[in-house]
This record gives sequence, structure tokens and C-alpha cells, in this order.
Amino acid sequence: MATSLFQTIARSAKAIVPIKAWTRFVPQIETAALDQLHNLSTMPFVHSHVAVMPDVHHGKGSTIGTVFPTTNAIIPAAVGVDIGCGMCAVRTSVTANDLPQSLKKLRTAIESKVPVGMAGFTTSSVPKANVAAWDATLKTDFERLCSMHPSLEKTNNMLHLGTLGTGNHFIEMCLDNTLAQNVWIMLHSGSRGVGNKIGTHFIDIAKKDMRKTHMLQALPDADLAYLQEGTQHFEDYVFAVGWAQRFAFLNRQLMMSQVVGAIRETGDLPRDFTTDSFAVNCHHNYVQKEHHFGQDVYLTRKGAVRAGLGDLGIIPGSMGEKSYIVRGLGNKDSFESCSHGAGRLMSRTAAKKQFTLADHIERTKGVECRKDEAVIDETPGCYKDIDAVMKSQEDLVEVLYTLKQVLCVKG
Repeated sequence: MATSLFQTIARSAKAIVPIKAWTRFVPQIETAALDQLHNLSTMPFVHSHVAVMPDVHHGKGSTIGTVFPTTNAIIPAAVGVDIGCGMCAVRTSVTANDLPQSLKKLRTAIESKVPVGMAGFTTSSVPKANVAAWDATLKTDFERLCSMHPSLEKTNNMLHLGTLGTGNHFIEMCLDNTLAQNVWIMLHSGSRGVGNKIGTHFIDIAKKDMRKTHMLQALPDADLAYLQEGTQHFEDYVFAVGWAQRFAFLNRQLMMSQVVGAIRETGDLPRDFTTDSFAVNCHHNYVQKEHHFGQDVYLTRKGAVRAGLGDLGIIPGSMGEKSYIVRGLGNKDSFESCSHGAGRLMSRTAAKKQFTLADHIERTKGVECRKDEAVIDETPGCYKDIDAVMKSQEDLVEVLYTLKQVLCVKG
């Protein structure tokens, strides 16, 4: 294993635990994100320390690219509203030589098969496989959840299963760095509308509960409002967040199947192409029970991937840049975690002011993707240099495959 690369951030006067950051080769952490990290380090139930990944940037509740264990409490806003958001990738038997000169037909086929943006399926268009999967694995527990919290029933739930979403969610075709240059299909999505509602609902509950006990105003940030273990709302949240994480995992599985079917139907690729057993499906916005530094904890990974010894993960670069299939090294100081991507350098508003459509077209040369003003806030220049991010975490993961995007569908 490489020499440990983390640096300890200078502690604030009120800090209870230290902050360890894997940011040696990336730009300095922005002030707003640093303030959030210091606030988080003052929470009395954070165990051992806070781990900061190289893609760290300001977020709601806590910085994105942050991992921290808690005892007897969970901060819903730190988990976030895109509960279970993550990545899925499969390797295919298709190689670079099998690809047509233009990939536009393939992109159009994917966009017609998978609802993107705010869209979901309709009752008449939803695939039978999605309905069967919902009925078999999610429906009963969702009905139980709605009996406890009726407002969750009026959400986009089953009809959002197998759909992409908005923002930085994407579907890509990539070439790997092997001699054959195999084609991989990779996608990024989470728990969609229903996960957003669950997250928002319990963030509000945490704030209301703490307001009743006059504890909210004592927090350094209201978004650090937490649910305490032993309360009914805590138990409800654990149940709800677990359900949303299962939804997200299944969402990616079903979507991957739809994408494979869509590109097969175009006739632009060998019809007998296969997807092999090398597949990865991992969350990067979630909370779960784990054991770290002698304690059973609730570990929150907000924009971070589990990287236990031998764990497979996906670290995508920005639109048009490289991505990586990685294997975890089990670094204990990072709570066996790594970054979930490159990490934003600037806000979406700032990106739209700084970059032009011409910039975006230049940075996405060779990639079949949207080249219009609506996606400028996702152009590669908005993100950190993925090579610097990977160099900063060489003690967290080893790279198995380097992927280069050739097609990208944006949410």
C-alpha cells in the first residue's frame, strides 16, 4: 500500500474530532466547504474523526466528498436527498472496432428508451420488468413506509424506477485501456423523486424535533439537525433510508438492462454482443451500519464510495474526461472509502458565467453528447482534474481499468 496521503486540517476551537483530508494534489478546499467541515467536527456524536475525499466541495448538510461515523444519531441532511445515488458499470464484448463511425443513433436510442431529466414512465409505458421488480422487492415495504408517513405516498415512486434523473446523472459508453478497447456501459443515478421526498421529509422532521427541545438554535448549522437513536423518528428514518437505497440499486440495474436492450435494437452493433460478469453497482450517497475504530457506528458516505479491501468501485471523471474502475485497498483512516468522482470546482451558476458553448464543444470533442447551452454547467471545466484526484488517493484504491467516454447522455 502507498504511504498514507492524508493531511490533518487545523482544528477549530470547538472541534471534538480531527479532520483528515486526502487533498494533497487538488486545489485548496473552498472556505464554505471548510466551514462545513469544522462545523461537523464539533458534533458530539461523531466518532474518531471526519475523513475528507479529494473531490470535496460545499454541499447541503455537510460537504460532498465527506465520510464520518456517528454513534446514536444520524444527520439526514448529511446523507442528502438523492439517497443511494451511485454508479453502475458493465463490460461488454463490443470493441472499438465494432463501433459505427457515428454514435448518434445509439445515443438517440438510449434517450428514447430511458426517461431522462424530470421525466418518468407513464402507467402505459412502464416496462413489465420494472413493475415485476417493484412488486417483488419494494412495494410491501413502501406501503408500510407510507402507513407511517402518508405524505410519501404522493410521490414519483414506481414510475421513476429505471429512469435517469436530472443534473449530473448520466449514461455513458466508454472504451477501456486494454488492447482490445472493450466498450463499457456506465450510468449514474439514485432514488429519484421518491428518494428526494424521503430525504426532504426527514430533514424537516429532524429540524422540527430539535426545535421543540430548543436544541436547533444551538447547532452551528440548522442542516446539522439530527435524529437520535431510540426515538421513533430515528427508527422510521433508518427504515426509509434503507428502502430508498434498495430502490436506487434496483433503479440502476433496471436502467442498465434497458440501455443494453436499446443499443442492441439499433443494429449498429453486433447483435450477439454480450455483457460479462465484470459488473459494478455501488452507492456513493448513503448511510449504513459498519464497525470502525472499535465502535459499531452509522457511517455516512456523502459523495464517497466504499473501498474496503477488494471492494470494486467506480470513480467517474467529468463529461468527456477519463473514468476509473477501481479496487479498494481497505484504508482504515478513510473509513475504507474513496472519492465518488472528480468533484465540482464551481457552482452551476458560476459555470454558466465562465464557459461558453464554444468552450463546451471544444472540451467534448470526440464524444457523442449534447452540445447546447443547457448542459454548460456540466462541461468538463466545471470539475477538478481527475488525474489530480486519483493521485491524491493512491493509498485508498488501485486502478483496474481506465475508461474514456465516447458517448454521453445527460439528465
